[in-house]
Amino acid sequence: MYQALYRKYRPQTFDDVVGQQSITQVLKSQLVTGKLSHAYLFTGSRGTGKTTCSKILAKAVNCLNPIDGNPCNCCAACRSIDSGSCMDVLEIDAASNNGVDNVRSLRDDAIYTPTEVKKRVYIIDEVHMLSMSAFNALLKIIEEPPPHLMFILATTELHKVPATILSRCQRFSFRRITPEDVTARINYVAYEEGIEIEPDAAKLLGRLADGALRDGLSLLDQCASAVNGPLTVEAVYGCLGIAGAKKASELLQAAAKKDTKACLSLLADQYAEGKDLSALVDELISLCRDLLIQKTAPGGTGLLTGICSDEEMRRLLPLFSAGELLRDVRLLQETAAGFQKSANRRIDVELCLMQMCDPGMNLDPASLNARLNRIEEAWAAGSFAAAAPQVRAPLPEEPPEEAKSEPLPEPSEAPAQTQSGEELPGSFWSDLVVRVKPELSGSAGGFFTTGPNGMLEPRLRGDLLEIVASTVFVKNAVDDEKTKQVLSQKASVLLQRPIRVRICLKGSNDPRKDDPMEQLLKMGRAHPDIVHIQES
Repeated sequence: MYQALYRKYRPQTFDDVVGQQSITQVLKSQLVTGKLSHAYLFTGSRGTGKTTCSKILAKAVNCLNPIDGNPCNCCAACRSIDSGSCMDVLEIDAASNNGVDNVRSLRDDAIYTPTEVKKRVYIIDEVHMLSMSAFNALLKIIEEPPPHLMFILATTELHKVPATILSRCQRFSFRRITPEDVTARINYVAYEEGIEIEPDAAKLLGRLADGALRDGLSLLDQCASAVNGPLTVEAVYGCLGIAGAKKASELLQAAAKKDTKACLSLLADQYAEGKDLSALVDELISLCRDLLIQKTAPGGTGLLTGICSDEEMRRLLPLFSAGELLRDVRLLQETAAGFQKSANRRIDVELCLMQMCDPGMNLDPASLNARLNRIEEAWAAGSFAAAAPQVRAPLPEEPPEEAKSEPLPEPSEAPAQTQSGEELPGSFWSDLVVRVKPELSGSAGGFFTTGPNGMLEPRLRGDLLEIVASTVFVKNAVDDEKTKQVLSQKASVLLQRPIRVRICLKGSNDPRKDDPMEQLLKMGRAHPDIVHIQES
């Protein structure tokens, strides 16, 4: 029957344990000197050797022929423990035996002396899963156990273990195994199994293991069973369904160039090939992190994940500012965190890439900081020069009161012209109407139309824009300060110089000239014998 590689090559002595020399050395010293504790607590992330060291310690304390603190693995006690037939060494999964009744049963059995070996050993894995009442039931026997009893507790979440338990145990913290140590172990196992693997592929598996040796060997097992022939980097990417450093760098390069179409096309290709979008986002996070470290701490190569080659790093580094990388890392992390609740991961990644390509889509502080950081870096590098200040002509002074009463010359039938003879742009009025109308409230906005029978027409005299109304009613509707202010602002933008606005009546510079009511009043004054009209 086939046995998984991580089980087949599980260390059998302390000397075989990878990456935990400080812990194994202390345990060996205690075994040699006989100064053993009655309770141990092993804590650390997954796949770092907690359960392995627990089993080795259980064998070592019961071994009939120990060798420098290591079990001999040959005596009856070692063989019995390895086979799982020893009734005095029990491995308990706290996740499925977390009730107070389970612990009470364990406590009742623990008082009996061992029948096969010297010490009765209880290995409680994932001890943080015990309920509070179960911890309380376990507390007394851990504090004052019989001489023949030893507890070895293992957990990945130390903060969930009560302080009363922590204080009664010797605690050992297992650190993550370095990618180099994982790679070395993968190469050893591959050699023993006759698996042909390229050095770069072994390094890739060592990095993907994320500090867990068990994960590295499981990945090697998966790839070796699926690939016929040498195990290459491309074969690993294809077998594990991940995009690879090259695709991740292509995506980042397209994002740096603000090429949303290219980003979405690359993502669509990866999705069609069945690549894991979660793994793709993780690769982008790692790549952005490495670039950010190179930006903020140049030369810190020992801190990098090594997801990209040095050549690709050099090509990507100038394309981003530190603020942009910081924003992208946070954006990618938020996307990855939302995968568990998402109904469609592809849409999540697409939205993330769109925001990476266009920081203007968000006005949050991180996006604004990224845009400002880009400008600051370009300025410091001399990528652009400051534009010369534009000198604008001063606004014309208001004419004196006597000049205001003088009639202005009538406009010609030709298109409206400036005093220098320049015509208004052909699309000026339509552009002005489009910009002005949304900002006008009430009935005023309804008179601004672009049709052939419009009730308002523009006329430019130097820096004075006259809006000519067809009737007094129309003039009175639009002749207010807010409307003129909006017209002045929008016209100044379109004509690229300061513009004043005046509302006047068609055919006359006197707004009351063609008013029917004014004509009726004049007739009344001229013929008082016909009708009397009292002016208000």
